[in-house]
Amino acid sequence: MPQTLDMERLPAPEFCVQEVRSWTEALPQQPLAYLHSFGCQLNVADGEKLCGILRQMGYGFTEDIEKASLILYNTCAVRENAEDRVFGTLGSIKKLKRENPALIICVTGCMTAQQQVADKIRESYRHVDIVLGTSAVSRLAQMLYAHMHGVRYAQDIEIYTDIPEGLEAMRESSFKASVPIMYGCNNFCTYCIVPYVRGRERSRKPEHIIEEVRSLVAQGYKEIMLLGQNVNSYGKDLDDGMDFPTLLRELDKLEGEFWIRFMSSHPKDATKEMMDALIECAHLAKHLHLPVQSGSDDVLQRMNRRYTVEKYLEKVRYIRSLDAEFSLTTDLIVGFPDETAEDFEGTLSLMREVRYDNVYSFIYSKRTGTKAAVMQDATSDAEKSERMQRLLALQREISVENNRRFLGRTMRVLADGRSRKRPEMLTGRSSENMLVEFAGDETLIGTFVDVRITETHNGQVTGVLIK
Repeated sequence: MPQTLDMERLPAPEFCVQEVRSWTEALPQQPLAYLHSFGCQLNVADGEKLCGILRQMGYGFTEDIEKASLILYNTCAVRENAEDRVFGTLGSIKKLKRENPALIICVTGCMTAQQQVADKIRESYRHVDIVLGTSAVSRLAQMLYAHMHGVRYAQDIEIYTDIPEGLEAMRESSFKASVPIMYGCNNFCTYCIVPYVRGRERSRKPEHIIEEVRSLVAQGYKEIMLLGQNVNSYGKDLDDGMDFPTLLRELDKLEGEFWIRFMSSHPKDATKEMMDALIECAHLAKHLHLPVQSGSDDVLQRMNRRYTVEKYLEKVRYIRSLDAEFSLTTDLIVGFPDETAEDFEGTLSLMREVRYDNVYSFIYSKRTGTKAAVMQDATSDAEKSERMQRLLALQREISVENNRRFLGRTMRVLADGRSRKRPEMLTGRSSENMLVEFAGDETLIGTFVDVRITETHNGQVTGVLIK
């Protein structure tokens, strides 16, 4: 059909869903969608909503890209090599479009929220039909409607401040669910692109969050992960007085057998009230991921993290005063521009004091568009690699010692699947987020079980199921 639509005045999403569904139902076979989400759990949650919209429009799903009528890549922009992988993937599927001109190719996510990336896709990857930004997920139906009516290239990369509610999510798991509670970020850490691609912080209304969690628990979900770039600044943009600790306590009032986890937390907003809730609320998992990034005040200042090592340690000491063995994990960046040997030793010293159960560590990777990308850096790649190896060795030592505290204990575990290394065993996570391996039947997957710990290792513990 000729291009006759005004892209600024597309029909409402609900109308477009029905129109696209009428089109898919008229086809000889149900069209299949292939979706791949890159990056963080927020991206995965966005992918579940995209799948929900596609299902409403009559699409089925396939893991075989060559059988797809629609290919959708939900992209990540945190690291440049992630973008390079997406561009390489887009180039490799050009042949699929040649073989099947009716194939619809859509790209969304953090990458496409950058104008220069959207421009590059339009100019150099002309086989792509639709480009959507991070806050335009709900407009997928409108973009497909436009495509149906002859629009060769449909794009919406605006960052919207409103939060569409009621989008049906097609969950990947039947017992673990992610619930975004806010979007965007106000922190502007110098190494991070997120505020530029996801916009400023926007909190969902508490009643929508509570109702979503209530519904998930009623459906039998056992673990609810609350998501946001900085969950503990939740509510600062609301006028109802709701903050993150209060939201946690409201969710804890819901009846049922379930855990609540959350990520990520920015240390500057990790309040005593939040930590009190972690200890006191029965439904909150007893684990806190508190990314510190570095053990050097100079590096933290250059990162624009807005806390010092001592301020961070005050928060650690507070929660450990409530529970001396409380489980803490963190993120660490090795080799931030001009990190000195003394700076790195500060990170190792912090690790020895806090004694994290686990760390997620990364060698700094330059991200174009951030302030850190133009900082001078005299540290060699070889030195950064050597530092990373030292950090990993120290954490292995700490993890082995920490895990011994679980020996002989009975731990409550949510069984989530077969062990990769020993398929005859099941694995799950404890409230402390510890990986637990035990012998058991597959019927236990998705349920809470009690496991008595008989062995401890570096990255996990092993135990015996208590029936």
